[in-house]
Amino acid sequence: MSAAFPGMTEMPDPQFVMSVNGRRLATYLWGPEDGPVVLCVHGFASSCRDNWVSTGWVRDLTRAGFRVLGVDQRGHGASDKPYEYRAYDMDRLVEDLDTVLDTYLLDSVRYVGYSLGARVGWQFAVAHPERVERAVLGGIPDGRPLARLQIEQARAYAESGTPVDDKVTHNYVTLAERVPGNDLRALVALAEGMRHGQADPDPDDPPQQPILFATGSEDAILERSRRLAELTPAGTFVELPGRHHFNAPGSRDFRRAAVEFLSAG
Repeated sequence: MSAAFPGMTEMPDPQFVMSVNGRRLATYLWGPEDGPVVLCVHGFASSCRDNWVSTGWVRDLTRAGFRVLGVDQRGHGASDKPYEYRAYDMDRLVEDLDTVLDTYLLDSVRYVGYSLGARVGWQFAVAHPERVERAVLGGIPDGRPLARLQIEQARAYAESGTPVDDKVTHNYVTLAERVPGNDLRALVALAEGMRHGQADPDPDDPPQQPILFATGSEDAILERSRRLAELTPAGTFVELPGRHHFNAPGSRDFRRAAVEFLSAG
């Protein structure tokens, strides 16, 4: 750990923000107080620690002079984990980020999101263009894969340990159980909630800000991600060699490209 950046790879105590509908959202801060702020938003069944701290993102961003604001999305980490699927529609996830920025008195930020966090980031940049200066969106589009999860099988496993037969559902359950503190019942509710309303990014209504898209070369959504970048007015794309959807956040190439892109703004 560098003395110039104390605690940059450690988790500070969460600072809780209250959402519009009364859910506690855990947030975390690192880096110089006068640095430009980067809002980091993790993926499904992950957390701020898992997605951004353990993989070196906070370390690299703070070394580059950024102030990092991390958030545990509802249903994850130290944030509240409701079991009702209605608590997890896209509008609420976007609203949570808007509330976090209001609470921290931030007019705008640079944004980094992966998977679900990238999907929320796309919609946040579209709905609140004045609040997102530029964004790094990794592993997107990633709305419909959650639709392949067999909700009833996942719920039966979470509630009574009933074995999961469906391969895709088994993979998501394994992913969820990998991260300490995950509550599978809340994540099943989130997966169900994401089936309501617009789940995929709309290429006919893209963000107008500079957007860097990044996807692993072994990710099944690679070509769709590349195409989404082509359809985004200020979009650029980077392919992450040898990475699939679940290990791309740990890519050194990803971090390097993101720091360079965020520093250009």
